[in-house]
Amino acid sequence: MKCIAAIDQGTQSTRVFIFDHNAQPIASHQEQFKQKYPKAGWSEHDPLVIWDSVKTCIAGAVAAAKTTAGEAIKVVGLGITNQRETTLVWSRSTGLPLYNAIVWLDNRTTGICHRLVHELSGGKDHFRPVTGLPISTYFSAYKYTWLRENVAEVAQAVASGDAMFGTIDSWLIYNLTGGTKGGVHVTDVTNASRTNFMDLATLSWHEPTLKLFQAPRSMMPRIVSNAEVYGHVSEGPLKGAPIAGCLGDQMAALLGQRAAPGEAKNTYGTGCFMLLNTGSQLVPSKHGLLTTLAYKLGPTAAPSYALEGSVAVAGLGISWLRDNLRIIDSADESEAIANLVSIRASGLSVLYVSLWVVAAVASFEQDIT
Repeated sequence: MKCIAAIDQGTQSTRVFIFDHNAQPIASHQEQFKQKYPKAGWSEHDPLVIWDSVKTCIAGAVAAAKTTAGEAIKVVGLGITNQRETTLVWSRSTGLPLYNAIVWLDNRTTGICHRLVHELSGGKDHFRPVTGLPISTYFSAYKYTWLRENVAEVAQAVASGDAMFGTIDSWLIYNLTGGTKGGVHVTDVTNASRTNFMDLATLSWHEPTLKLFQAPRSMMPRIVSNAEVYGHVSEGPLKGAPIAGCLGDQMAALLGQRAAPGEAKNTYGTGCFMLLNTGSQLVPSKHGLLTTLAYKLGPTAAPSYALEGSVAVAGLGISWLRDNLRIIDSADESEAIANLVSIRASGLSVLYVSLWVVAAVASFEQDIT
């Protein structure tokens, strides 16, 4: 039985789905993994734990699909969607990460961002005309800068040419295709658009920005479209399957919801994200939204763009109540408790749009019944 597989590597868990030839899901497997909070405002993931979770989910989903189908299955294509902006640097010679991945919502780079805002002529919006992005802790360039300035192993690897830079899509594709044994080093245009290194008009790394951040082009992944064969799975239950599609999670949701130009989607997961499809138009926002890639469905296809508004904390707040405060035992309990409380919120931390600052601005009026 021929099937398609999809990896959904998120901020708090990894999932793998298996679909039949009618695009109906026949099996899935999900694994949560530990969040690391070394300091207040810091958030990290162990890249090896993420990779292990992907392998576990692949094995579990394939086994479940065989049971459901009642016969052997053959995965003829694999797609990937992933948490965006989360940044890591690994060794070209060993294939091992040189530090934990710094998660998209981590704010340790606040000082770096403040420094650049004051040093650069364009202030907070210095990079917007090229990358579509303001200077913010959210994006990968600033996380890379922190790694280079604070982790000796990263600085040495960058200087020697041993460093490989990537977001989670790059890390997964590299390992799926063999790692140090011929692994492919690529990133798709949607994930690349969140690094603050990519020129939105040319869909290539912007050399002056790379130079400013001391990011050698040799360590950067090759930018590819969202729909082409990047390589083949080298081992495991999916051995030989072509990896034929990849999008950042919010762009995947926009495409999956079939939002046409002029239409928007809003999704609620770890955070909340609104994307409006602007089609072939690169639209600069006058109200603090991001200009970003929506998708590019093939190497020669024209790109589609989007405007995005982001709120960092949604479902993550529920996880915090469960894992840190321990006032609930499961996410499901939060609904029953919430129904006991009438809350009107006039602000939220962290609210990215439209000021793009990390600040606690929540105010609540409560009437506990």
